[in-house]
Order: sequence, then C-alpha cells, then structure tokens
Amino acid sequence: MPRSPLASLPSRCWGLGPSQALRRPHPLSTQSEPCRSSLSRRNHEAKQKRQREKQMALEAGITPKGKAPAGSSKAWTPKEVVLYEVPTEPGEKKDVYRLLPPAYSPRYVEAAWYSWWVREGFFKPEYQTRLPQATGETFSMCIPPPNVTGSLHIGHALTVAIQDALVRWHRMRGDQVLWIPGSDHAGIATQAVVEKQLWKERGMRRHELSREKFLREVWKWKDEKGGEISEQLQALGASLDWDRECFTMDAGFSVAVTEAFVRLYEAGLLYRSQQLVNWSCTLRSAISDIEVESRPLPGHTELQLPGCPTPVSFGLLVSVAFPVDGEPDAEVVVGTTRPETLPGDVAVAVHPDDSRYTHLHGRQLRHPLTGQLLPLITDSTVQPHVGTGAVKVTPAHSPADAELGARHGLSPLSVIAEDGTMTSLCGDWLQGLHRFVAREKIISALRERGLFRGLQNHPMVLPICSRSGDVIEYLLKSQWFVRCREMGDRAAQAVESGALELSPSFHQKNWQHWFSHIGDWCVSRQLWWGHRIPAYLVVEEHMKGDGEDCWVVGRTETEARKIAAELTGRSEAELTLQRDPDVLDTWFSSALFPFAALGWPQETPDLARFYPLSLLETGSDLLLFWVGRMVMLGTQLTGQLPFTKVLLHSMVRDGQGRKMSKSLGNVLDPRDIISGVELQVLQEKLKDGNLDSTELAIAAAAQRKDFPHGIPECGTDALRFALCSHRALGGDVHLSVSEVLSSRHFCNKIWNALRFILNALGEGFVPQPAEELSPSSPTDAWILSRLAHTAQECERAFLARELPLITHALHHFWLHSLCDVYLEAVKPVLSHSPHPQGPPQVLFSCADVGLRLLAPLMPFLAEELWQRLPPRPGSNSAPSISVAPYPTTHSLEHWRQPALEQHFSQVQEAVQVLRALRATYQLTKARPRVLLQSSEPGELSLFKPFLEPLATLGHCGAVGLLPPGVAAPSGWAQAPLSDTIQVYMELQGLVDPQAHLALLAARRRKLQKQLDGLMAWTPSGGEEETKRQQRLSSLQLELSKLDKAASHLRQLTDACPSPKEL
Repeated sequence: MPRSPLASLPSRCWGLGPSQALRRPHPLSTQSEPCRSSLSRRNHEAKQKRQREKQMALEAGITPKGKAPAGSSKAWTPKEVVLYEVPTEPGEKKDVYRLLPPAYSPRYVEAAWYSWWVREGFFKPEYQTRLPQATGETFSMCIPPPNVTGSLHIGHALTVAIQDALVRWHRMRGDQVLWIPGSDHAGIATQAVVEKQLWKERGMRRHELSREKFLREVWKWKDEKGGEISEQLQALGASLDWDRECFTMDAGFSVAVTEAFVRLYEAGLLYRSQQLVNWSCTLRSAISDIEVESRPLPGHTELQLPGCPTPVSFGLLVSVAFPVDGEPDAEVVVGTTRPETLPGDVAVAVHPDDSRYTHLHGRQLRHPLTGQLLPLITDSTVQPHVGTGAVKVTPAHSPADAELGARHGLSPLSVIAEDGTMTSLCGDWLQGLHRFVAREKIISALRERGLFRGLQNHPMVLPICSRSGDVIEYLLKSQWFVRCREMGDRAAQAVESGALELSPSFHQKNWQHWFSHIGDWCVSRQLWWGHRIPAYLVVEEHMKGDGEDCWVVGRTETEARKIAAELTGRSEAELTLQRDPDVLDTWFSSALFPFAALGWPQETPDLARFYPLSLLETGSDLLLFWVGRMVMLGTQLTGQLPFTKVLLHSMVRDGQGRKMSKSLGNVLDPRDIISGVELQVLQEKLKDGNLDSTELAIAAAAQRKDFPHGIPECGTDALRFALCSHRALGGDVHLSVSEVLSSRHFCNKIWNALRFILNALGEGFVPQPAEELSPSSPTDAWILSRLAHTAQECERAFLARELPLITHALHHFWLHSLCDVYLEAVKPVLSHSPHPQGPPQVLFSCADVGLRLLAPLMPFLAEELWQRLPPRPGSNSAPSISVAPYPTTHSLEHWRQPALEQHFSQVQEAVQVLRALRATYQLTKARPRVLLQSSEPGELSLFKPFLEPLATLGHCGAVGLLPPGVAAPSGWAQAPLSDTIQVYMELQGLVDPQAHLALLAARRRKLQKQLDGLMAWTPSGGEEETKRQQRLSSLQLELSKLDKAASHLRQLTDACPSPKEL
C-alpha cells in the first residue's frame, strides 16, 4: 500500500513559512505592542499554563487543583474600577474619542449616557416619528407603579428589564413608543412610615395633629424620599418618558379618581352597606385581600404580635360545652380556635342529617358564659365529620358564619372593637381588655364553670396583616363597596373570547375561577393619606334617628349639596353635609392607571393616541388584584379593555429557591448588585429596617452565609441580561449573584472583542454599505450567515416576547461564533501586510449589527461601543444606538447560507477532536501536522475551504487531506471524527513516549478508581441513577481514549528512541 507523501505537505496550508505558522496571535488591544516586556511575557506564559492545566483536567474529568467546587463560596477578586473622569455636564454627550480602557468597567461604561438620552428626547414618542425607519404604529405600556414608600427590589428589576427590552426593541423597530412612568401613593404603607417617623423624631401620634397638618407632613416626606425610585429606574436604564411621569395623588389623577367613583355610583355599581371587612386593629383600618397573608400553622405556635407584651398561642382547638336547656346532663360540645369570640355566639349549628343531634333539632342551648338561650340550628354547610360536627355561629366575626347567620335570620353581636379590645356587649368583666388577654380569661372562666372540655393541637391558617404583622379580625363596618359581579363577568368573557390574551395561557384558569367567585369589593379605608371618598352624609336626615342614613355623592361639595337638596326637598342653604372621613383603597386608584395617566376623563391627545395600551407586563402575583381590577374598571369607565395583551412573569427567588424576604436577609437592592457592596454595608441596611431582634439575627446570619465577601460590582447591563435570561414566564426565577457575575464576564468578552475589532479597523477605515458587502472567504461568509441567523432568531423571539431565546442567541453568537471562532481564525489573516480588505469589513458589520441586536438588553455597553464605530459614508446615521434601526431578517437575508453553516459545524467538530488529542498527549507548545481521511469519496471536499481556520482553531500545523485507501503515517495519533472520517495527528518528535505513558497510567488509575466506586454504589432515587449512568458512560469513554493513546505511545516507543536518548 502506498505511503502518503509527507514531504509535499506544506508547513501551513496557506503556504506560510514556519516562522509565520508558529506566530503568536496579536493580543486584544487597541494599541500596538512592538515588544513585550519580560514580565508581561511571563504573565502571558503563566496564563497559558493555567489554561492548559484546566483543559487537561477537564479532559480527565477531574476538578482542577485549587478550584472551588460548584456551589461553594469563593472570594471575588476585585477588578480595577475605571472611572469616566472627563468633565461632562448632565445632558451633554459623553466623550467617545478617547481610547477604551483595557478592561470592561461598568462605572465607566454607564456614566453620562442616561442624562444625554433623556435630554435628546430619544424616549419620547414625538422624537420617534422622525426616525427613517418609522412604521407609523404605536406601542404603549405603563410601568406597574411602585409604592412611593420604599425602594425597588430585585423583583422590580425583573419587571424593568423585561419591559425596557421590549420598549427599546419597538423603538428601534420604528414604532412610536410611549412608556409611562409613575408611582403609587400606597396609602397604608406611606401613612405607617410617616407615623413611625413622627413618633421617632417628635414623640407624636398623628391624632395629635390635625388631618391637614399630618397630610402636610406626608407630602413633605414624599418630596424628600420619593425620588429614590426614579433614581433606581434610571440606574437600571429604563427608557421612560419622564415628562409624562404620574403620581396617583397628583391633582389630575385625583380628578380621575373622583370621576370614577361618581360614575360608578351613578351606574349603581357603588353602594354603602354594613358588611364584614378585613380589619387591622393595629392600623385601625380595613385592608384589602392582597394585604392579608395566610400563614399556615402546623399546630401549637406562639407568635409575638403588636401591642402584646407576651407571645400569643395559636393552633390550639378549645372544646367548649353548651348545655342543653331543660336537660341537666345533656350538652353539645363545639371546638373553636377563637375562644375570645365566644361572647359573640348567637347559635350552634349542626348538619340536618347528623344522627347524633337529630333529637335536639329545635331545642335551645345555654351560652357557656352568659347563660342566655341560643338556638340549635341545622345547615347543610356544616361538615359532620369535622370535630364534633357542631359549630358555634359568630356572624359578626366570621365570613362563613355571617353567610350562615343571614340564611337563618340571626342578628350579629360585635364583641371586638376597632382597637382589638372587647366591647361593652361582653360585660364589665371583659370590656376594654385586649382580645388575646380576654381569651385567657374566658378559658379560665370555662374551667371554673365546668364547661371546658379540652385543648389539642390543631393545624390552621391564620390571617395576618402584611403591613403590621397583627392578626386580622373580621369586623362589621359600614363601608363603600363596588358591585363586581357584572364587571367581573365581562372580564371573564374577554379572556374566554380571546379579546384579552393572558400569557402564559395557564393563568386563564385562575382568572376564570376568581371572577366566577368574585364578591363585592370594599373600597373604604380608615386613613388620612389617600383619595378622600367624595361622599357626604346629610346631617339633618341622619338626626331623624330612623336608622337610615342619607348619603350623597358628588364631584364637589357644591354638586353634592345640590343633589342632597333635590333628594330631601330642602333648600341647599339649610343643609349640613359631612364628608366621609375615609379614603379609597389604593387599589381603586391604581386600577385607573392605564387611562388616568393619559389624562382621562379629559379627551387628551395622549388618550386618543395611546389608549388602549398595547401591552400590560407585570408580575403574576398581581394578576387578580391589579390586572383584574384594571380590566373591570377600564372596561366600565372607558368602554374599552385597557389593554388587549397581558404578559405575566413569575416571582423572583434567591439561588436556593427561597422567596425574597427581609427576615431572611435575601432581599437585594438592584443597586447593590450593579455597584457592588461590602458585607458590612448589607448588615447595616438590615439594622435600618423594621426587623425585630430575633429576625435581625437570623437575617444577618443568612447574609453572612450567602455573601461572605459582599456582592461584587456587576453593572446594570449584566443584571438586565441575567434577569432576561430566565424563563420568567413559566416557573419562578431563581437568581443568584454568581449568574449576574457570569453575565459581567460576558460583557468583558464583548468589550475585548470590540477593542480587537477597532484595532483591526485602524485609522481611515471606511465601512461599505451592508448590502454591498461581499465575503472574500468561506469563513467570512460563515460568520455573516451566523450574524443573519442570530438577527432572525432575535426578531422571532421579540415578536413572541421570549426574551430567554434572545439572550441565548446573542450569547451564542458573541461568545461561540464571533469570539471563539471567527476572531481567532482571522488573526493570522490580519497579520498579513498589507491587510486584506474583506475581513475588516466583515468585522465592522459583526460589531455594528451585533451591538444593535444587543442594545435592548445591554443599552449602556452597546451605546459605549457603537459610538466608537466609524459611520457608514453617505448614510443618515442615528445619533444613538437607542434609535438606530434594529436588524431585521429581511435586511440581512442576503447573508444567509444555511448549507455553509452546516458544513462549518463539521469543521468545529474536527476542532474539538484536535484539541482533545492535543490535551491527551499534552502537546502544549508544539503545532503537529494533521491529516483527514474519509472512506466516502468527495466527503472531504467539505473541509477544503476551511483548512486554514481548522489549523488555526485546532492549534495545529499544516492540515492535509489523505486520499481514501492510503495508509496513515506510522505512529500518528488517530481519532474518529465520524463513522466515515478519521483524524490523524503527528506525534513523532513531539512527545516523550516513556514519560507520557507514566502520566497516562496515573490518570488511568485515578479514573478506574472513580469507575469502581460508581459501580459499587447503589443510588436511592431514579434521578441519582440517571446521573450515575451518565458519569459511568463518561468515565468509560475517557478510559477508552487513554487506552488508545497508550497504544499509540507504545508504537512510538518501539519505532524510535526517546528524545532523552538522542
């Protein structure tokens, strides 16, 4: 069999000389380096050594020495912080004529851009009508208004990252975009904060001030503290139209709230009634359902509650005997977890088919505390198999009992007051006592009377006020209610008909269930801060004492007085009106946000142009309480759905899957991730919060564990990219700081790529128009095709609002296509003198198009780098990347070559095989020659156009093609590329067979030990068994490679002496 003519194989397949073949690639730098210092060279060689060791370790399947295992905490090595120190007035454009710093520094990149964007008006829809790519379409969204009380957390950052990415894409696409900023007055939370501040600074309660003076204090606090959220939004790069910023207590918004209340009242959808409400005794106010936290208790649990000096026990079932009247030895035993409500019991109920109590139907029982007679009633809602099958009925303090009592005509008895103390109806012995103190006194009284029948653990769900931490009481109060049935039916029908689209669609089930069971909505709140209810009590009618109060509703007191006069037949002058002191539920005003923020009820140009909104994006936890109410009120008041599409993201959890909670110490301020923060500062922030000493200790310990070295500076772009990388529309988002740090490393990779590209372009470079660019080599054609494919993936994903697909496509292009492949492949080409014309043009297009694709997710980095690219001649260049055209599938279609990409994927597989062979034989510096051979005629023709990049990327010498049937050179290493293609690599003279055989033997023993251990281990679960099988296959494959390598080395040993013997 003939041998291959090795002498004819060139040292480099392009015909370069040996010195050129082994030349080091140019460093990524914008400045030339005529000579490298000895220190720099040593650092470079040390880095290469570490990389080789890491690669060898990976090939061997072991953890590199010194590397921390996954999940362990590892100290972050602080990077050099580069600051932008060029004097630049706010709103002036940043100086982009200086050299880029050698490494990516977020503080440098993010400086000065935002104020310039705002001053230039890029975020205003009026500006976008002038764009060359203007589509004539509108896209409008509103930010879910955060509470003015506090600061944004990482969950808000997810909302901003998603919304801003969509907004920026639509703007670059050419749509007329309006993204409305705003904040919510947060009635309960804000009032509580200001009251706490008054007490801390002046030792005063709000009732010691007049209402007007207290409200002045709130507005003062808002003016001083309310700007923090705006600062955070700007730090996150949110491209909001700040000239249209809206606060729910602004004068214009207040007009909208009053108008909405009046219109709903006139439509018969608002009424005043005495009903049970969620009552916070600490806040002295009704609260909404969303402010009630349902806390499950497994059994006996002690809780420290506001106003209680000692812990209070819950999760205990107290059994109480109700004697049967007229039968001294007969009793009915009921169980209750709320013995303090016993004074309010008006009956005992049993199921009509419960045979244990059939003989007592129609009988009366003696109240165990008062001795009063109570009826024993039957009701089919009673569950006979729960407890004793008998329940006490307390209509004034239980929603279920209120319904039961109404069915049986039972009058409620209110025994707990607004402040949580017992009322006069309980008798002198209990009146004025705190309800939980009264509880213990009632149990003692039952014991003394011989009517206590036991105490046992009882799992239960306890309603807790999320604002105060107090246990919720259900109290009968005269309040204003919104009738929701009719509006709720329309909201349910909108989703069912497809007029309103919820995404992901699985939320439709919750939507339909909630609206099919919706009750009337209590909108009264006993606060001073908020929209005061525009309802007035007619005092003269109230003083009649007939039990029926006369209330009128009006936009102003003058209008209300006129209505009252018509209603009562009295003259306006003789009427006295008292305005309802209560304010409206904050959710009432926030439900108006999509149209009130646009000027409703006035017919403004913004309302005509941008309403309904194009999209509502928010957290899935707000689907019912905010989104549902916006749909109800928007449809009722404007005659249109406020939006036709709703995009819902999931809750953000920490890296361990835990809910973000202040008490866990894992609530993160986005600015701490953006700028970095020391552990000590994190701990100080905990102390400034409202945690008690126990919670503070737990939270501080959790922080020390999670962030032992603090949080490294990651930058805004990295945080946004990491957040958008998660499939936030499905399961919960588990975010860890290490993920954001990984995105920062990606930013650094892009930064270095642009420094290389700008250096390669050089002075005087003139870009060709994209439509005229013609690739000069197959590798150029491949990267342009990959770029066009990435643009297609991004466009498709933006249209589907699947941001993780976009981040994946961009990450893959920049890192794996451009940096890892094309830049490495083109470095030897650019070393030619003079420079070839093709590659620089391709590099420019990759940078230009790649940065524009990246801009919606990484706006600061994209702007900083794009501004430094030379403009295309004769083109109407955009002043900012934020208003530059977003690359489209159609505009880059002429670059697409799917078949070429498929061919090049085989080249990349060959590169991996070559690198694996080099690692196996530890060919650290040598550039061995390589041959490819196929058993299929013509198959190797796919590789011919790519032999040069194959040699470069595989870190090899010349690459040749071995004809079918020709024997491979003796002693060359062999590895399969596919079933039909073999790769041969030169080893003779490049390795010491004897020394390397010893190394291979040691590695084999280590892997064999791991294999034996896995074979002997029996996993407990299916998932562990799957992992075991995967690891077994991996180890067996590695052992096979080592055995094959050892065989090749033994052949070399037999064929020639070792280098030491020469």
